[in-house]
Amino acid sequence: MSRPDDPRPAEHATSEPTDAGPTDGRLAPAVDAEPVDAEIVEETTPVPAAPPAPGSPTATGYTDEGVPTLDHVRDKIEGRAATAAGWQELTADTEAARTADEQFDERERKAKDRLEEIRRSMGL
Repeated sequence: MSRPDDPRPAEHATSEPTDAGPTDGRLAPAVDAEPVDAEIVEETTPVPAAPPAPGSPTATGYTDEGVPTLDHVRDKIEGRAATAAGWQELTADTEAARTADEQFDERERKAKDRLEEIRRSMGL
């Protein structure tokens, strides 16, 4: 039988008791439960840092003369390195990656052989 405050439709309500606890929605008290010593803590919101002034080098990444700051350049390099590492990790186990690696290795081998041939012909 369903209760009037039950959000489920009546056809989903069951009249069979379950082992989950009391059927009236209350939690069963824990056996040998000790009281919990707790206190209410007020939620405080952190004060956000002031945004950089418009036009300042930290806001744009460039000085007034148009030169990029070191922090801006470092962030771009780190971002590109992270992107490259991610792509390499994602594509490392694909058939296309294995084929490309094999082609690269073949090209490297041919280049070394050609270099050795040139050195021999020069008498080095």
